[in-house]
Amino acid sequence: MSKPQAPLPVKPVVSLILTREDLAPLIIKRLSDYFGPPDLVGPYWPFNLTEYYYPEMGAPLGRVLAAFLHLGDPGRLADWKVFTNEVEARFSLGGRRLVNLDPGYVAKERLVLATGKNYTHRLYLDHGIYGDLTLVFGGGKFQPLPWSYPDYAQGEAPELLDRVRRKYLWQLKELASK
Repeated sequence: MSKPQAPLPVKPVVSLILTREDLAPLIIKRLSDYFGPPDLVGPYWPFNLTEYYYPEMGAPLGRVLAAFLHLGDPGRLADWKVFTNEVEARFSLGGRRLVNLDPGYVAKERLVLATGKNYTHRLYLDHGIYGDLTLVFGGGKFQPLPWSYPDYAQGEAPELLDRVRRKYLWQLKELASK
């Protein structure tokens, strides 16, 4: 019989898809009020591998990835998504979002994102939120899965996520030495 154990803490990350680059600092400030200070804020880069958000948010769009200093409980991922949904609502104009926020976490072996949309590979968490196994770590890098969003599997994201994971592993090592 397996014995349940508490999971290792994880590294919170939030991907911001933005209508305007100048919104990033304001939104990251809101996120840091909840998650604590960021320890990585990536550059702003074009979000153009899908047109999914264009009808609501317009085009062109950009993306920024932020990771947060304090490690968190992976069991809180649904709460993180509820919070980011509230931030999205505050940054809306005329019923249209100015930002889409994808909270998630980096663990040793994976990147998991939270979503309100169910699908075959997503597991229900709580509050109408599902966990999406987006990337797995193997062979020295994050690997996409058949359902992985292309914008997480190529471009700026893989290198940034690798940096986040290296910092996370260092933080775990520091925790273990205490």
